[in-house]
Amino acid sequence: MQQVTETKKKSFLSGLTGQIIIAMVLGATLGIILHNYISPEAAQSFSDKIKMLAAIFIRLVQMIISPLVFTTLVVGIAKLGDIKTVGRIGGKAIAWFFTASFISLLIGLFYVNILEPGVGLKLGHVDMAAATEVTAKTKTLSFENFVEHIVPKSIFEAMATNEILQIVIFSIFFGLAAASLGSTVKPVINALDKASHIVLKMVNYVMNFAPIGVFGAIAGVFAIRDAEELILTYFKFFGSFLIGISTLWIILIAVGYIFLKGRMTELLRRIVGPLAIAFGTTSSEAVFPKLTEELEEFGVKDKIVSFMLPLGYSFNLDGSMMYMTFASIFIAQFYGVHLSLGTQMAMLLVLMLTSKGIAGVPRASLVVVAATCGMFDIPVEGIALILPIDHFCDMFRSATNVLGNALATSVVGQWESNKELAANQEE
Repeated sequence: MQQVTETKKKSFLSGLTGQIIIAMVLGATLGIILHNYISPEAAQSFSDKIKMLAAIFIRLVQMIISPLVFTTLVVGIAKLGDIKTVGRIGGKAIAWFFTASFISLLIGLFYVNILEPGVGLKLGHVDMAAATEVTAKTKTLSFENFVEHIVPKSIFEAMATNEILQIVIFSIFFGLAAASLGSTVKPVINALDKASHIVLKMVNYVMNFAPIGVFGAIAGVFAIRDAEELILTYFKFFGSFLIGISTLWIILIAVGYIFLKGRMTELLRRIVGPLAIAFGTTSSEAVFPKLTEELEEFGVKDKIVSFMLPLGYSFNLDGSMMYMTFASIFIAQFYGVHLSLGTQMAMLLVLMLTSKGIAGVPRASLVVVAATCGMFDIPVEGIALILPIDHFCDMFRSATNVLGNALATSVVGQWESNKELAANQEE
């Protein structure tokens, strides 16, 4: 028995998840030591250099996202066979995404009103200039621009900039056209299928760099941030946010057990690695390829995974959604801007629409929060209030986004499997 336990410990420590956790601990330790013993200028220089490890890892992942989304989605749609099936699965996906987004927004709305983290908060030395980079991006964030942004001008431009939503739109049209041509395009579909397997093999190579990337990201942040001081200063804000995000996790996991029963435990075990990578790098995009692989091994058919995940990354960012209402109303509370319940519900609906399809925008949640504040006469420069603590919030947001997409894909996959099973039994 003892030998089995030791073997499990060894396999955990030598596995990707164990390595990532060790990298996070080592990165935080190094960052804290340097923060306390070297000058702020030297710490900033160190942070800029060590963060390059995380940047390289994320760029390696971004390198394979476009070909992976295109090849797997086209093959998946071709295997689905017709527009009716694509429409049925797409309808279920969109219904799930909007329901999950609405619940996530409501949770943020509920806790920020009950706990009121922005009321009476005293913050000194707020760097308003730091918000300029974020607020500048809100000028291009409008409903008209969003609609134009959905459809790519060029698939090559979309792939070059990793615009997942645009790649999804092109791939859907390409896949449906291929499916309608029948057996004549089988060689093309087979070639794309083989290409997708090559890309997935590349995923295994890239993931070997994950612990190094996580180490760089964590060390870089702790070197320039006094985590203890930040947490004490923002104790009410961060604590309230954690209560909200914990509630969302409880609801998501409970829904998972309702639909997946005992298999939910296996799903959680499989996605621990992707969750740890998203948490460490603050990038849910960084785990897209690995999550694809894990969900297929979990038993979700490749055609469902390749269809659901790209859509989820564009429309189903549960952690980010919860944070958006929370942060927007927190800023209003800080400045004493009263928002009636009707106004808050209108804000919630605006966030439902404006937040879709901006997964590729850097610091997307903050951009949407800033734009929403502008629409409801809340000082946009208030975004500077949450910038110091945003990285730590983003760790939890990114991991929650991964959990939400893994759950949505698994549940829709099970629905489709049950439907196919029932159809076969009738025959």
